[in-house]
Amino acid sequence: MVKHSFTPAEATRTLPLVKRIVRDLIALGGELRDLAPHQREEGVAAQIRQLETEIKDLVLELERIGCTYKDWGFEAGLVDFPSEIDGEPVLLCWRSDEDGVGFYHTYDGGFAGRTPIPAELLEHCPDGA
Repeated sequence: MVKHSFTPAEATRTLPLVKRIVRDLIALGGELRDLAPHQREEGVAAQIRQLETEIKDLVLELERIGCTYKDWGFEAGLVDFPSEIDGEPVLLCWRSDEDGVGFYHTYDGGFAGRTPIPAELLEHCPDGA
Protein backbone atom coordinates (compact mmCIF):
# COMPACT_ATOMS: atom_id res chain seq x y z
CA MET A 1 0.00 0.00 0.00
CA VAL A 2 1.47 3.35 -1.08
CA LYS A 3 1.17 6.01 1.57
CA HIS A 4 -0.07 9.48 0.75
CA SER A 5 2.62 12.16 0.78
CA PHE A 6 1.38 15.29 2.56
CA THR A 7 2.32 18.88 1.91
CA PRO A 8 2.50 20.98 5.08
CA ALA A 9 -0.82 22.61 4.05
CA GLU A 10 -2.50 19.23 3.56
CA ALA A 11 -1.25 17.95 6.92
CA THR A 12 -2.46 21.12 8.64
CA ARG A 13 -5.90 20.76 7.02
CA THR A 14 -6.26 17.34 8.68
CA LEU A 15 -5.55 18.74 12.14
CA PRO A 16 -9.12 19.37 13.31
CA LEU A 17 -9.85 15.65 12.95
CA VAL A 18 -6.37 14.50 14.00
CA LYS A 19 -6.55 16.66 17.14
CA ARG A 20 -9.85 15.08 18.19
CA ILE A 21 -8.49 11.57 17.64
CA VAL A 22 -5.25 12.33 19.51
CA ARG A 23 -7.15 13.94 22.39
CA ASP A 24 -9.18 10.72 22.71
CA LEU A 25 -6.02 8.58 22.45
CA ILE A 26 -4.32 10.51 25.26
CA ALA A 27 -7.42 10.21 27.46
CA LEU A 28 -7.82 6.46 26.82
CA GLY A 29 -4.09 5.91 27.27
CA GLY A 30 -4.28 7.66 30.64
CA GLU A 31 -7.16 5.42 31.68
CA LEU A 32 -5.18 2.37 30.56
CA ARG A 33 -2.12 3.51 32.50
CA ASP A 34 -4.27 4.04 35.63
CA LEU A 35 -5.86 0.59 35.34
CA ALA A 36 -2.69 -1.37 34.58
CA PRO A 37 -1.57 -1.79 38.22
CA HIS A 38 -5.02 -3.24 39.03
CA GLN A 39 -5.24 -5.66 36.10
CA ARG A 40 -5.62 -8.71 38.36
CA GLU A 41 -8.65 -7.26 40.13
CA GLU A 42 -12.08 -8.53 39.15
CA GLY A 43 -13.42 -6.93 36.00
CA VAL A 44 -10.36 -4.80 35.33
CA ALA A 45 -8.94 -7.10 32.65
CA ALA A 46 -12.12 -6.67 30.63
CA GLN A 47 -11.91 -2.88 30.99
CA ILE A 48 -8.29 -2.98 29.82
CA ARG A 49 -9.20 -5.07 26.77
CA GLN A 50 -11.97 -2.60 25.91
CA LEU A 51 -9.58 0.35 26.20
CA GLU A 52 -7.01 -1.45 24.06
CA THR A 53 -9.64 -2.06 21.38
CA GLU A 54 -10.71 1.59 21.41
CA ILE A 55 -7.07 2.72 21.19
CA LYS A 56 -6.42 0.35 18.28
CA ASP A 57 -9.49 1.69 16.45
CA LEU A 58 -8.34 5.29 16.88
CA VAL A 59 -4.82 4.46 15.69
CA LEU A 60 -6.32 2.77 12.63
CA GLU A 61 -8.40 5.88 11.99
CA LEU A 62 -5.21 7.98 11.94
CA GLU A 63 -3.63 5.47 9.58
CA ARG A 64 -6.63 5.75 7.24
CA ILE A 65 -6.01 9.51 7.15
CA GLY A 66 -2.43 8.69 6.18
CA CYS A 67 -0.53 9.61 9.33
CA THR A 68 1.04 7.60 12.15
CA TYR A 69 0.63 7.89 15.93
CA LYS A 70 4.01 7.86 17.70
CA ASP A 71 3.35 8.49 21.39
CA TRP A 72 2.82 5.21 23.22
CA GLY A 73 3.29 6.98 26.55
CA PHE A 74 0.06 8.85 25.69
CA GLU A 75 1.37 12.20 26.88
CA ALA A 76 2.65 14.35 24.00
CA GLY A 77 0.35 13.09 21.24
CA LEU A 78 2.97 12.82 18.49
CA VAL A 79 1.81 12.27 14.93
CA ASP A 80 3.94 11.91 11.79
CA PHE A 81 2.80 12.63 8.21
CA PRO A 82 4.84 11.20 5.33
CA SER A 83 6.13 13.95 3.07
CA GLU A 84 8.99 15.08 0.88
CA ILE A 85 11.23 18.10 1.26
CA ASP A 86 13.88 18.94 -1.33
CA GLY A 87 13.28 15.59 -2.98
CA GLU A 88 13.98 13.63 0.21
CA PRO A 89 11.40 11.52 2.05
CA VAL A 90 10.69 13.01 5.49
CA LEU A 91 8.03 12.94 8.16
CA LEU A 92 6.14 16.10 9.00
CA CYS A 93 5.91 16.03 12.78
CA TRP A 94 3.08 17.41 14.90
CA ARG A 95 2.68 17.37 18.68
CA SER A 96 -0.71 17.84 20.33
CA ASP A 97 0.24 21.16 21.96
CA GLU A 98 1.13 22.75 18.60
CA ASP A 99 -1.31 24.80 16.54
CA GLY A 100 -0.07 23.59 13.18
CA VAL A 101 2.36 21.31 11.44
CA GLY A 102 5.60 23.29 11.55
CA PHE A 103 8.38 20.70 11.88
CA TYR A 104 9.76 17.69 10.08
CA HIS A 105 12.43 15.06 10.61
CA THR A 106 14.05 12.32 8.59
CA TYR A 107 12.78 8.80 8.93
CA ASP A 108 15.84 7.97 11.04
CA GLY A 109 15.98 11.30 12.89
CA GLY A 110 12.89 10.96 15.05
CA PHE A 111 11.52 13.66 17.33
CA ALA A 112 15.01 14.66 18.52
CA GLY A 113 15.89 15.57 14.93
CA ARG A 114 12.93 17.91 14.38
CA THR A 115 13.68 20.83 12.09
CA PRO A 116 11.40 23.75 11.22
CA ILE A 117 9.69 23.34 7.85
CA PRO A 118 11.19 25.89 5.42
CA ALA A 119 9.12 29.09 5.38
CA GLU A 120 8.49 28.93 1.63
CA LEU A 121 6.70 25.59 2.13
CA LEU A 122 4.50 27.10 4.86
CA GLU A 123 3.37 30.12 2.83
CA HIS A 124 0.25 28.35 1.64
CA CYS A 125 -0.65 26.86 4.99
CA PRO A 126 -3.60 28.22 6.96
CA ASP A 127 -2.41 30.09 10.07
CA GLY A 128 1.18 30.03 8.76
CA ALA A 129 1.77 26.42 9.79
